[in-house]
Amino acid sequence: MRMPRRGLVIQARTRWLLVGLALLFSLVLLMYLLECAPQTDGNGSLPGVVGENMGKEYYQALLQEQEEHYQNRATSLKRQIAQLKQELQEMSDKLKSLQEKKTPKVNGMNYQSTKEQASNDLLEFLHSQIDKAEVSVGAKLPSEYGVIPFESFTSMKVFQLEMGLTRHPEEKPVRKDKRDELVEVIEAGLEVINNPDEEDGQDEDDGVGERQLYSENDFIEGYYRTERDKGTQYELFYKKMDGMEYRHVTLFRPFGPLMKVKSETVDISRSIINIIVPLAGRTEAFAQFMQNFRDVCIHQDKRVHLTVVYFGQDGLSEVKSILESVARETDFHNYTLVSLNEEFNRGRGLDMGARAWEKGEVLMFFCDVDVYFTAEFLNSCRLNAEPGKKVFYPVVFSLYNPAIVYANQDIPPPVEQQLVHKKDSGFWRDFGFGMTCQYRTDFLTVGGFDLEVKGWGGEDVHLYRKYLHGDLIVIRTPVPGLFHLWHEKHCADELTPEQYRMCIQSKAMNEASHSHLGMLVFREEIETHLRKQAYRTNSEAVG
Repeated sequence: MRMPRRGLVIQARTRWLLVGLALLFSLVLLMYLLECAPQTDGNGSLPGVVGENMGKEYYQALLQEQEEHYQNRATSLKRQIAQLKQELQEMSDKLKSLQEKKTPKVNGMNYQSTKEQASNDLLEFLHSQIDKAEVSVGAKLPSEYGVIPFESFTSMKVFQLEMGLTRHPEEKPVRKDKRDELVEVIEAGLEVINNPDEEDGQDEDDGVGERQLYSENDFIEGYYRTERDKGTQYELFYKKMDGMEYRHVTLFRPFGPLMKVKSETVDISRSIINIIVPLAGRTEAFAQFMQNFRDVCIHQDKRVHLTVVYFGQDGLSEVKSILESVARETDFHNYTLVSLNEEFNRGRGLDMGARAWEKGEVLMFFCDVDVYFTAEFLNSCRLNAEPGKKVFYPVVFSLYNPAIVYANQDIPPPVEQQLVHKKDSGFWRDFGFGMTCQYRTDFLTVGGFDLEVKGWGGEDVHLYRKYLHGDLIVIRTPVPGLFHLWHEKHCADELTPEQYRMCIQSKAMNEASHSHLGMLVFREEIETHLRKQAYRTNSEAVG
């Protein structure tokens, strides 16, 4: 019973304590008001009784002072808030920067996981350009006119098909944009080779001691072509001076930065080429061909087999004699002579030459007796043909009639001195498809030549179109080491109208350049003018 009483006593004391505190607070407030009240001339008074006007002015001044104080305080607080926001933003930026540095790299490139969606979409688009372009898989085309040919280049020159009125078949890249482009491409290829990544399938040392570094001097040749709605493709080849291995780099510029497609090592040291030549008569031309064959294939390349398919009996013994003579003098026995006692048919001859090979797969070069080639071309043949993947259709540089080109000389210079890429010396034979490098299995798979084509021309175009209609990649580019030597053409009356037209067209284009043909057409007019000039000069001298 004592516990409740004690609680009531405590509650009563608490109430008295609160009442005392309230009285004390009221007293202090009253003293403050009395102390702060304004004084009059003699008597103190409260506002509203004596000195009312003075009280109003005082409180107005006091309110104004307090307002200014709060405004200054508000301004100070705003300034501090702004400063804190700035510091917070700086700290946020630093934190974001640290996070980005810690973000792992993707495929060796600084693609951050926080990239905006637009950047990802752009990258995806650029990769899709490679997929749509004819880089890794051949495109089915309706005809030979649908092919986009490559143009070839070295570190110093560009060999181009489309000359127009101002360009030349061979020229230095004098335009800064073209020169800078090719320099950039060569350097990009070196970067890929010298700094391979894991997807290239190459060890750091390539398995043989210390990995070799390549330089601009190791660049051999390159090809490029542009698909106007996709980008530019570059095929680059590098080789050390003392080595037989080539490094092949494919780059693609999808109207933006270069993107590596692949980097691979190409070993052509054991790649044999079966050179197949159909022939009928023309033994003098064959003797000249064998001289070039001896210098290039036997003495330099040493990785070739020669197959000659001869039609008829007239001249056959002389051809045998030439082959046997070369074999004795050079100890070269890698040749086959196939004799056909029938009318000449180029497609039939090449088909027989391809089927006469009985040692399995082989790279074939379909050649004519009037063609001059270099050892560098044979390597280009090896590098640009791949079984089940690519066939090589080089564009030959066809030389004009030396009797017209060198009419101001007593006799034309030797053949070796005629091998120059000039407007007045020859042209890129971009309408010819007879010279080609392709593997035997690919040739047989597409069905070979159309053997129904008789006489001159047409068979090569039919074979070319077969490849265009298939899935293989057709490499079409002018090459500097392949020349067609001029020889007089005879268009037989037995040819079909289409063949006769092609023969005459070829004959006209083979004779001379536009300017030289013009000089021949207007020869009488020029001679008449010269006679008049001479007569006028003589008359003035006599007078």
